[in-house]
Amino acid sequence: MLYSTKAIVLSKIKYRDHDLIVKCYTKEKGVTSYLLKGILKSKKGPSKIAYFQLLSQLHLETNHKNSRSLQYVKEIKSSYLYSSLHTNILKSTIALFLAEVLSYALQEEEQNILLYDYIETSLQWLDTNETQANFHLLFLLKLTKYLGFYPDDSQVNAPYFNLLDGEFQHDIKGKHSIFGENLTLLKTLLGTTFDTLNSIKITGKQRQAFLTLILTYFELHLGSFKKPKSIQVFNDVFN
Repeated sequence: MLYSTKAIVLSKIKYRDHDLIVKCYTKEKGVTSYLLKGILKSKKGPSKIAYFQLLSQLHLETNHKNSRSLQYVKEIKSSYLYSSLHTNILKSTIALFLAEVLSYALQEEEQNILLYDYIETSLQWLDTNETQANFHLLFLLKLTKYLGFYPDDSQVNAPYFNLLDGEFQHDIKGKHSIFGENLTLLKTLLGTTFDTLNSIKITGKQRQAFLTLILTYFELHLGSFKKPKSIQVFNDVFN
């Protein structure tokens, strides 16, 4: 069936000698993988490959069959051209890291327009604003709202937050209860937007500790999630 969709590139791998498999998060079908046959030997290959940089925002015309695990692309266009995300070293490092996180976190092969729109507009915000060292923390925290495990803040004044239960509590309950600097930063980020993010001042050590916490939160609530391999490179750049 022929259809068109917006798509965000999550990963790409070489397949056989001349093909690529590209995993995308699409607005119409959720996570979808595409086989680009012969793209590595085609005369137009380099120009086509440029479309598939990590987190590129595309408009695809595809021939989709539910019985296939790999779909085919008939036409590719950019739906949004980044001005700095792929050329600014700090932003490209963020893109590398978030693409890997999203590739692990997004598994559903079904439509979720609110989730797609959130990722799309957040990346466009990053592209058009000065680099924010804390962008990834707020992005990941807000992402949990669309994945179904956003922190329950009905008891936000409580002195502990339980990562496993996803709620603020008045007592420590097991090894997943957090407090101290991590708790303070969590409460601060819950009341923050991207536009006010630069008002939050934290050290590199605090940033790294909170990132470890939020990735643990993802692991506890997403069975297929694993910590990204790019985290060491990311922490070296931002800490």
